[in-house]
Order: sequence, then structure tokens, then C-alpha cells
Amino acid sequence: MHDDRRITEVRLQRFVRERISPAVYSRSLPLALSSWDAPDEPVPALEAMRQDFQPQEHGVPWGKPWGTKWLRLQGEVPESWGTGPDTTVEVLVDLGFTTEIPGFQCEGMAWRPDGTIIKAVSPRNQYIPLKLLGGGMAVDFYVEAAANPDVAQGWTFAAMPYGDKSTAGTAPQYRLGNIAIAEMNQAVWELQQDIWTLSGLMAELPLELPRRHEILRALERMMDIMDPDDVAGTAAAGREALAEVLARPAYASAHQLVATGHAHIDSAWLWPVRETVRKCARTFSNVVSLMDEHPDFVFSCSSAQQLAWIKELYPELFSRIREKVRAGQFVPVGGMWVESDTNMPGGEAMARQFVEGKGFFMAEFGIECHEAWLPDSFGYSAALPQIVKSAGSRWFLTQKISWNQTNKFPHHTFNWEGIDGTRLFTHFPPVDTYNSELTGRELAHAERNYRDHGRGTVSLVPFGYGDGGGGPTREMLAAASRTANLEGSPKVRIGSAESFFTQAEEDYPVLPVWVGEMYLELHRGTYTSQARTKKGNRRSEHLLREAELWCTTAAVRTSGAYAYPAAELKRLWQLVLLQQFHDILPGSSIAWVHQDAERNYQAIGEALEAIIGQAAAAVLGNGERMFLLNAAPHARAGVAALAAGEPAVPAEEVYAKAHDGGYILDNGVIRAVLDGNGLLTSLVDHATGREAIAPGQRGNLLELHRDTPNEWDAWDIDGFYRRNVTPLTQAASLRLSREGAAAVVSVERLAGASAVTQHISLAAGSPSLSITTSVDWQEREKLLKLGFALDVRAERSAAETQFGHVFRPTHTNTSWETAKFEICAHRWIHVAEPGYGVAISNSSTYGHDVTRNIRDSDGGTTTTVRLSLLRAPKFPDPDADRGLHELTVTIRPGAGIAGAVEEGYRTNLMPRLVRGASPVEPLFSVSNPALVIEAVKLAEDGSGDVVVRLYESLGERSAGKLTANFQVRSVTAVDLLERPVPAPGVEPGQGGVDLALRPFQLVTLRVSRAAGPASK
Repeated sequence: MHDDRRITEVRLQRFVRERISPAVYSRSLPLALSSWDAPDEPVPALEAMRQDFQPQEHGVPWGKPWGTKWLRLQGEVPESWGTGPDTTVEVLVDLGFTTEIPGFQCEGMAWRPDGTIIKAVSPRNQYIPLKLLGGGMAVDFYVEAAANPDVAQGWTFAAMPYGDKSTAGTAPQYRLGNIAIAEMNQAVWELQQDIWTLSGLMAELPLELPRRHEILRALERMMDIMDPDDVAGTAAAGREALAEVLARPAYASAHQLVATGHAHIDSAWLWPVRETVRKCARTFSNVVSLMDEHPDFVFSCSSAQQLAWIKELYPELFSRIREKVRAGQFVPVGGMWVESDTNMPGGEAMARQFVEGKGFFMAEFGIECHEAWLPDSFGYSAALPQIVKSAGSRWFLTQKISWNQTNKFPHHTFNWEGIDGTRLFTHFPPVDTYNSELTGRELAHAERNYRDHGRGTVSLVPFGYGDGGGGPTREMLAAASRTANLEGSPKVRIGSAESFFTQAEEDYPVLPVWVGEMYLELHRGTYTSQARTKKGNRRSEHLLREAELWCTTAAVRTSGAYAYPAAELKRLWQLVLLQQFHDILPGSSIAWVHQDAERNYQAIGEALEAIIGQAAAAVLGNGERMFLLNAAPHARAGVAALAAGEPAVPAEEVYAKAHDGGYILDNGVIRAVLDGNGLLTSLVDHATGREAIAPGQRGNLLELHRDTPNEWDAWDIDGFYRRNVTPLTQAASLRLSREGAAAVVSVERLAGASAVTQHISLAAGSPSLSITTSVDWQEREKLLKLGFALDVRAERSAAETQFGHVFRPTHTNTSWETAKFEICAHRWIHVAEPGYGVAISNSSTYGHDVTRNIRDSDGGTTTTVRLSLLRAPKFPDPDADRGLHELTVTIRPGAGIAGAVEEGYRTNLMPRLVRGASPVEPLFSVSNPALVIEAVKLAEDGSGDVVVRLYESLGERSAGKLTANFQVRSVTAVDLLERPVPAPGVEPGQGGVDLALRPFQLVTLRVSRAAGPASK
């Protein structure tokens, strides 16, 4: 029986390959070609069509990397073609596709001569129906062919030159394939889909099941009945032989799958942003074309940014999309500007992803998304449930946790509890892909893999080619139709994400709970790769905070004489949000992407500095007095939070002297001892007298590791990196100097072939020691760490995340803790034992590790905190991070969480001294510093209302009063989209708002101004 089955399966494979597939298009005629090559970057369609097209040969090489060739296709369809009952005429366009997977090689867009889009062509989607060309039997249209190089190179992760136009070369990448008019036999195509579905299902059924053998025998009968020399003539008979096994209904207990069309298009990755724009147009044109043929087809589209590009650059396609949105077929999901990383964006940036994304969808389509949609981001912050709920959404979807290296996630449908206690209905599709083709293997895996059987009965399947675009195909829709109710298969229903979540909530009312972050046990290197991109993001976030604060202050204090630059701030926010996409900010894109990002950050910085300068001039007036603009939520140098005032002169100076080849720095607040190699051997805060550095250990220790992950170079740090380490203990030089009110020790050393200069400074009155590390980084496949060995018995570390912090154990009791050998922190990380702690802040670093060990000498515990400063992966950017970098770290001994929060703002909001005439009091003040103001801005609707966003920062219940220092008519608690919502613990009262917040609670208040005189 086994041999008989195998013989039939082999026979079927050959029958399909040699008989059925060639018979789908039984005859064809080549088209006449002419072409024009765009000299550099892509041009609009109508501009291209006006160029001088020259005759183009078939079958010849074409396409320098990232180049664009425009083809004109012309011909006449023979009169007899397409007249049969099962025949139609299509144009086939093979641009020389090198694999069957779209999105990672050449692609094309078909255009009518009037400049309207027809559809895209790619592997497995090479057809253009004649009826889409305007009617008649003449063929005359254009194809915009993009020679995107195959950067993936078979996923060998070898260094390659294609990610940068300057190194990509000009050699043709492709050879034109079959470009022809072809007659399609619909009956043969339908038979092909029948066989594909049944053979895929059969392969997944256990050998002992009768159903498997029924399908096998039906396929055998089909081949016996059909005439291999007349496939078209016997296709109907072949289909009839399969009809009975295709009609068998699914078991009543079969798992239910809601299949939603999808195309996860990375907004940049192995291609630049400019190519993503064209990928979106190609994919969305395919989608709306399929919708014309299949009115039940539903497509889920995330990322408002991508649709904003279509609106701007492809207005006719955007109009077609609007129609499909109204029809309920093209469904915006996610409600974010892009599918961002969630580990590294700051709290306000994470909020703005939803403000901008949901705002766009509501303005353009009248639709509010109720799900967050992040299938491919590299782990999920524990702050996300509260942010999603605060944006008015109810559900969350991800897929990426299926990539875990070590631990299998225990649920597929569950409540996810965030740091503040908010719970969010979450689904993790058991199909384990967001690019499903609805194969028999994928459907069977979804059913077998589902971890909530007996409680839940339904899961989601996003189907369609993604990453590089392409989307669903007509073959996938055929598969969905055939598996809607098929014995042996899960039941497949095409529907929207919303319809799935609604059904799942009813189906599974009592959910298990996952508490805390969803840490991806993979791609840990993304916290560090491409340090300049990360630095640009961090700096931009804080400049935006400053700009909105001072622009709002100017608008309020000048009674409207200053015009709030709402449109420009929105533009800049949207650009920052775009670059938080989960392959840009994480540093996992080609060089071109990061070069663009760095140029953008430079322009963002210049624009925001100009805005801040204009706003400061408006509020301070003309004068020569020096003022400190303190945008931090804490007082600084005697200037109140969010205010402008004259900075106080420090009462104490820094004491500095040579000591044992090194130096002692002491400002009366802390005392630091550096040895002759610039290593920190002692750090004491005078308030406690406690030594922070572990006995015999050191801080400010740079260590160079071998960094050769098994795969996914820019993405991964593998745990074995720790086995190869070179401590950089020797200094080339050490010298002491003074810079204003600070003492500075400068240290020079080498890290491999890279020159390192450190400026270790202690300012008068400062509670922290600052270390700025400048590196001319010339390493390859190396990881540079900066560590501090602390005399603290910390059972857990606290790391800042959005609107709070997350605790992680420092031990490795279980595989879950062991897997977190590299962790993400925002501006600070804190380790403590009862009564004493140390805070370490940073200016642009996200990757950290925290380890602990018991000392043999005294039985004490050393907790070592290290920051990952720089990496040097070879793929996809072989020159990643080479060049100059400057990174600042501070260490604050004797600090609690409150000190860590304050230190994070101090390090990232540099003192801003400006000239003016008079000080400015803050728009808002808070009686309890645990309640941190994160944003002050004017309302999105242009009403002039002031919006203030704050959160409880210490992880405990905190009460206080928020006072508005201007005339107020009313105060309303609102969500992130500035709509009224109930807000526990928020009570507007006389002269302000009384707040009694739970740990990490996020509050947004909308303050309407009363008419009255402005005040400074």
C-alpha cells in the first residue's frame, strides 16, 4: 500500500508539471517591445511615456541595480482567441524573475497610456487580463520595471554591495523572460487549483486515515480519465472525478480559520523608502483588481504612512481604494502610522503612532481601527496594552513571537496585562506566518499548533505575499474557496480582522493572562545596530518635546500673537514616526535606508532648532539676559520644570587631584576615583557614604567581544558572544582639565583598531558622573560593551520603557530568564537592594545586559550592568556603524527610581541657554514629582485647547495636584485622540486637577483656556 501511494504521488507531480500547468496557457504570441531606461531615480508615469522609446529585444539582460526600465508592449490578439466557453486572453509578463517569491527581486507595474494603473506583475502574478487594457483586440500599454537587486542572496547573510547605490555597480541583474499574449483555459486553471488543494491536504493527513486514501484514489481516477494529449478537452471530466472528495464537508469540530488578505510591506528593509512607495502601489493595485473579480475578498491594510504615500503620488489608485473601503473590502487595520518597533520608541512617540495613524484613517475613510496590528516587530513592550487602550483600541495581534529561539509561547488567544494593569485582548495566529499562501501544510499546522483547543475554536490567518509586497493572488482565493468546508481541513472563512476578534471574544470569554513584556528570544542585536540612526531618533524625540512645549507656551503667553506651527510639527512627527519602522530604527536595513535616515534626522534637527528658537524669542522677548529653557519635568539649576529662568550658580566647586596615577573627583555630592587607566575604582555618594563599585572590581570598563551570530547578522546577538572578550584596561594617555564648573578627565585608548577617547566629567552640584565615549569605529563583527561592576545585591533590574519601567530578574532560574541575556532600556536602567540603588542613564543606547555573581572573597554580590555601545554586523550593511560616534552615559550612586527618572531626562535634555528680556513661568506645575509631564501641546483639532500628558513614574500609587498657570475655563480627561473618556483618579478642582494615580497610569488632559490677560 505504501509503495502504491508513493507511485501515485510521483505520477501526480509529473502529470501536473508536464501536462496540466503547460495547458493553462496553451498558445501564445510574443509582443513587440520598445523601451526607455530612466537615467537615475524613478519618474512619474506620464513623464516616462513621453520619452523616446527604442526597439527592445526579447530575452536580453537588463536592469542595473535599483534602475528602472520602461517597456512598451504592443500587439494584436488573434480573432479566434478567447472565444471558447472556458477561454480568455491575458498578457503574460516575465521580467526575468529569478525565484518564485515576489518582493525580493525585480517587479513591475502595468500602466495604461493615459497614466492610470492596471496592476502589478511579479513571480506567481505575471498575468494582465486583456479586459483591463481598455477593450478591443489591440494591446498597447506600458510596464514600469524595477530592477531591485536580490539583496537576500539566498539568505546566506554574506556581505554584499547592493545595499548602497554607490557600490551596487551597473551590471544587469536580470534577463527578460516571456512577454506575450496568451490564451488561458479557465477549466484547466480550476483543475489545477483543485489538485493543489487536495494534494496539499492529503499530504497532511495521517496515513491511517481513510480520508487520505479517498483523496489519493480520486486523484488517481482523475489522471486515468484525462487525456494527457488533450488536457483542455478533458479538464471538465478531470474536475468531475474530484468533485465528490471536494464536496465532503468539514467535521463539526474542525478548527475555524478567519483568513484575511494581507501584504506585510516593510516600509524599508532590503530596499529604500522610495522603493517601498512603489511596492505599495504595485501591491494595492493588485488587491483592488482582485476585489473587482471577487466581491467577498477582504484585505487588511495597516500603516497609514503607506496609504498617505498613495494619496500623494497615486491619486487615481487612492480613489479606487476609497471605493473598496466603502464596500468593506479594503479594510484599514492597526491604526498606527507605521508598524513600528515597540522596544525603543519613547512613550510620546509610541502614543503618536496611534494619534497620527488613527487620525489619518478617520479623516480619509471615516474608519476607526480597533486593533493594534504588529505581526513582525521584534518583541513587544510591556507598556503597550495601556497605550493601545488609551488610543481607543481593544485588540492586539502579533506573529513574531513564534520565532522564539528557546521558549514556546503558551497561548494563542489571551489577555495581555501591561505595566499599569491594563489588559488587552491579544491573538497570536497559530499558523505561524503573516505571509500565508493557504497551503494544506499551513492550514493543518494552524489547527495542530493552536494551544487553546477545548476553550477556543477560532484563529486568524493573514494570507498574501508580504515583506517585499505582492499581496494575495487569485490562487490563494481559490484555495480559500475550496477549504471553506472541506473534510480533513480547518474551515476557512474570508473576513476582516474585526470580524475575527468579535467572534473570538464571544468564543473564548475567560482568557488566560500573560503579564509583562512579550520578549522576542531573537533579534537582540537590534537594540544596538546602526547607532547613528538610534541617536537621531532619541535626539528627535526630545527636540519634538521641547518644540511643542515652547510653541504652546508662546501661543498661550502671547494670547495668540504667536502662530503655533501645527502643520510643520505634524510633518516632523510623521517623519520621525516613519523612521521608527521595525527595520529602520532597529538597524536591520541596507545602507541606503540608514543614510536616508541620518539625512532626515539632520534636517529634523535643523527644523526643530529653528522652531524652538522662534518660540523662545516670542516668550522671552528681546534682551541680553541669559535664561535656561528647562524643558525637563524636574527643576534644573534653580529653574522650575517647564519654565525659563536665570540659572543658579552652583554653591560648590569640584575638587580634583591626582591620586595613585589617576585622579579623585569630588563635588561634595559624590566622590569618584579613577585609576591610571581611567577605570572607575570607587564611587561614593556623600549622603549615604556607601561605595557603589564592588570590591576589587571596576566601572567604566570597555570590553570588546567577538560578534558572529549564526544568522541574521544585524538582528542577532547570540549568547555565546560572552565566551570571547577582550577587556580594554590599558590607557594610552590620561589628563585632567576644567570645563566651566566641571572637572574632566580625558582618557585615550584603543578598541581593536578603533581609537577611543573618553571624557569623564563631574560638574559642580551634580549627583552623577558623566562619561562621554567618542569612538572612531573601524571594527568588523565586534561588539563594544561599557560595564560597571556594582556592590549591589539586585535580584532584578528596572529599565525605563514607555511611561514607566519594567522589572526583569537578574537570575537565570528558568529558560525564560536565561533567554533575556540582552535587554532593552530607554534612558536609564536601575539596580538596587533594599535601601540603596544605582542609576545608569544614557543618551542614545538601548541594548544592555545585567548579570550577578557571588564573590568568594566576602560573600557579597556583584551586579554588573553593561551597555552595548556599538556593533559591526556584515549583513545587510557591510559597513554598518563604521566611523565616528559619541555616546554619553552617566552613573548616579545612591539613587532610587525617582533619581533614575530624573537622571534620564537630565542626560537627554541638554541645557539650552538663550538670551531674552524676562523669565517665563511654566504652563503647568505638579505638586508631586512622581507625576511626570511627558508632553504639552495644542489640541489636534486646532481649537487652541492645551493638551498635557503625564504619567505616574515610580510604579506606586501617587497623588498630587496639577496646576495650570493660566486662565482656565474647563479641564477634561481625554484619550490619546483627545476625546473625552472616564479617568479614574482624575478630579478637576479649584485651581487645578487633583490626581490619585495607580502605578504607571497614563493621563491625558484637555485644558480649555478662558479669555483673560496673558502672563509670563
